[in-house]
Amino acid sequence: MFQGFTGSGKSYLGSALAKQACQHRYRAHYIRMPDLEESWATAPDKPAGKEKWLRKYAAFTLLVIDEWLLDPPDDHVRSMLLELLERRYDTTSTVFCTQYPKKDWHQRLGSGVHADAIMDRIVHNTIWIETGGTNMREHVANTA
Repeated sequence: MFQGFTGSGKSYLGSALAKQACQHRYRAHYIRMPDLEESWATAPDKPAGKEKWLRKYAAFTLLVIDEWLLDPPDDHVRSMLLELLERRYDTTSTVFCTQYPKKDWHQRLGSGVHADAIMDRIVHNTIWIETGGTNMREHVANTA
């Protein structure tokens, strides 16, 4: 879990981790949460639909989800997240890049049973890395 301020390097670290995994011949994929949601929304229009989509994303050895919980997910996305994380649980690695601390996740996930179940599949075996409060884009711009 990479968590920190806007511009603190979360996306950079997540992307670099996925790229390094690929260079070592692991199946890795980096995706932004809004793109994951859009891909899920269009899955039913394709052959084998949602099941094929779930198999695809569950099969990556490393899945990096950037902008995690930037926008609160709706019921359909919460159901997808639960199913996807259940399929990945204890067999593959998932990296989340987020601005929100863990204490805010339950509410952002809708505070219901799905939120409980999603949180349960994430928080127990997670390594948390705080990327800090410095906006590196701003820092680099000021030093140039």
